[in-house]
Amino acid sequence: MNPTLTGACFLLRSVWQAVYQPFLIHLRQLTSLRYGSLCSAVAALLLGLLADVLPAADGVAHGAASLPRGLPAAEGVDPAGIVKFLETMEARRFELHSFMLLRHGKVVAETWWAPYAPEIPHCLYSLSKSFTSTAVGLAAAEGRLSLDDKVISFFPESLPPQVSDHLAAMRVRDLLCMAAGHEKDPQNEMVKSDDWVRGFLAQPLVRAPGSQFVYSSAATYMCSAIVQKVTGMTVLDYLRPRLFEPLGMTRVTWDTCPRGINTGGWGLSVPTEGLAKFGQLYLQKGNWQGRQILPAGWVADATSFQIQQPAKTGSTRAREEDDQRQGYGFHFWRCRHNAVRGDGAFGQLIVMMPDQDAVVVMTSESRDMMEQLGLVWEYLLPAFRDTTLPTDDTAQEKLTSLLSTRQLAPRTGAAGGTNTSTGTQAFALEENSLSITRLTIANAGQTVTLTAKVGDTEHAIVHGLGEWHMGETAMPGTPTKLGAGTLATPLRKVAASAEWLDASTLELTWLYREFPHRDTVTCRFDADRVTLDFLSSITVLGRSAPTRPTLTGRKVAP
Repeated sequence: MNPTLTGACFLLRSVWQAVYQPFLIHLRQLTSLRYGSLCSAVAALLLGLLADVLPAADGVAHGAASLPRGLPAAEGVDPAGIVKFLETMEARRFELHSFMLLRHGKVVAETWWAPYAPEIPHCLYSLSKSFTSTAVGLAAAEGRLSLDDKVISFFPESLPPQVSDHLAAMRVRDLLCMAAGHEKDPQNEMVKSDDWVRGFLAQPLVRAPGSQFVYSSAATYMCSAIVQKVTGMTVLDYLRPRLFEPLGMTRVTWDTCPRGINTGGWGLSVPTEGLAKFGQLYLQKGNWQGRQILPAGWVADATSFQIQQPAKTGSTRAREEDDQRQGYGFHFWRCRHNAVRGDGAFGQLIVMMPDQDAVVVMTSESRDMMEQLGLVWEYLLPAFRDTTLPTDDTAQEKLTSLLSTRQLAPRTGAAGGTNTSTGTQAFALEENSLSITRLTIANAGQTVTLTAKVGDTEHAIVHGLGEWHMGETAMPGTPTKLGAGTLATPLRKVAASAEWLDASTLELTWLYREFPHRDTVTCRFDADRVTLDFLSSITVLGRSAPTRPTLTGRKVAP
């Protein structure tokens, strides 16, 4: 591409991210406020014009594929309840990345915590399972499989030398119900070779399939493999014309196993509004704008009680108060208050509330997803009314202000460190498992650039000093995440900031904008030596031990 044109495109994208995107979110709310009919009309006109000429957050023209927007009070939702919910989430130190609330099919509240943004897909972890289940339902409706088909019938070439009675009896239905018959999720064993299907079928079964719930991401991977076997397409490609395109869902990616099968139980990434559309589709029994996208019978079965989950070891909570023991469907969880959810690690949530005709969507890095869900019942559930509410300009203005100012702030001077020197330092690194041979750290005053050399390739991340700098990276060891599989894209979006903790200690933060997580990289300089330590937010939350080495090196000529 012509360099001038490339620069112009980059500038337009930057303007979109910095100016238009938050303005559009704010303007959507402004149109709903009763500042007088003239002001409202002008705001609505501007919104329509901007939507026609500027790129939409989800890559599709607004109005054509976006969900309709509405005022909370007009849809029978008390805006004060939404405010209290968001304020409580932040007061209890839940890190939300996005939030969207639908009532009667309209978005009545939405926000993203910058640098997360509407157009950027977010890693869903196990929320991916609900989409894989949907692919199975569609394949069954097309006559490509039956839920009572035996799993081994799809993979005669991958069977172990001896097929046990339990393995022979395992059905697709048992995979969907998390009742394959294993003692525990065999995912870790399954992914040790490049043939995950063979690895799954080789795992011992300790009980009859269908008899007991044991949560299993490996079971969902097998659902993905089955869909690919009977359709000749990955789940992603199979769902594209059947689900994603009819709903206007774009920028959807899915990780794959070494054999090119979508990981199924994890690895899907979808922008927030796409998740809201998916939840609304299930709330509407599979019907979308007059077209039956999913069979209504499938929706009913998938979201109904299919199997009982056991109590967690040590849990003293009564079943009727436990959102993890309300029954499990086909990769959907039953909840209290007759609700249904799909969920993923660290608080990726779609909550469908048929009694309230509402959908709640959140992406986050949550320390306790069940507490997060409990706040929905505590603050959002009481905010729903059966009829419209009188407009409360004060409450709506407070909500609008809150929604338009959410951000995850970078560290800025918390330790009071300074380092006024500028210039470039280079270090030859000792041998390490990341295969990084050389590091360069360039301090330009307002930015700090770290460049890592691997073979003949250099990976650079530019950091804002006390502020986020947006970029992309394929730095070895990034992004920090859980789950095996090949990422759908080699480059990851990263927001990076730098802060001097003292004159010889530089702290770098890498926030992965398509994932729930971040890395903190601490660089310590001592005479002609440097050490780099990595700390993942996953480790901070106690979900994973450190996996990357401390890097050490000596200074060399830049």
